Amino acid sequence: MALHITTYTGIDFKPLEPKAEEIAIEDIAHSLSLLCRANGHYEEFYSVAAHCINCYDEACARAQTTRVKLACLLHDAAEAYISDIPRPVKTDLSGIDEIESRIISFVYEKFVGSPLSEYELSAVKTIDDAMLYYEFYEYKGIRLFEEMPYVASSPLFYDDTPKQVERKFLEIFRELTGEALLKENERIKLRVKGDPLPEGVKFRLRVEEPTEAVFEEDD
Repeated sequence: MALHITTYTGIDFKPLEPKAEEIAIEDIAHSLSLLCRANGHYEEFYSVAAHCINCYDEACARAQTTRVKLACLLHDAAEAYISDIPRPVKTDLSGIDEIESRIISFVYEKFVGSPLSEYELSAVKTIDDAMLYYEFYEYKGIRLFEEMPYVASSPLFYDDTPKQVERKFLEIFRELTGEALLKENERIKLRVKGDPLPEGVKFRLRVEEPTEAVFEEDD
């Protein structure tokens, strides 16, 4: 029997046996707002939640779909349950990638509506890496990559209080999980199934683009 952690809202969550019904956005927002990036080795506190918000802002600046914006906000959600493990450790920590992938897959299924496509995953990773580059340069003065990544936003690398960041994270989440997301997911279902479009709907969503949604006129 897998051991559990008790979350902020009182859920007994088993990281090795995750269940969608035990994943709560309140737990994710609260935990990530109190979890410091870089294992706490920056000169000041900068939370995982603040990083996720910067990723969301960058997705907005790139005119990404609602799904990609939401995925950017949630891409580190697994860290609410297994902490932010530094990349050099992850490389040699057997099984951790599978554990993290299993949790994040449940997060995406529950909150985004379906697994991300390869192109959506690529868009999120590109934004995540760009924010990491400028965040690391801001706090450590080190350039992680030879080429400076493109950014369309103006990321801010400082935190409000954890409670303020938590509140902002939840506000963004609730804004994104409204009607626009439902419409996008419905169009994706139509695209996948190949069903005829409903009367009055002229466009299908082509979800395979890595950077932005493309709408195709139906014949």
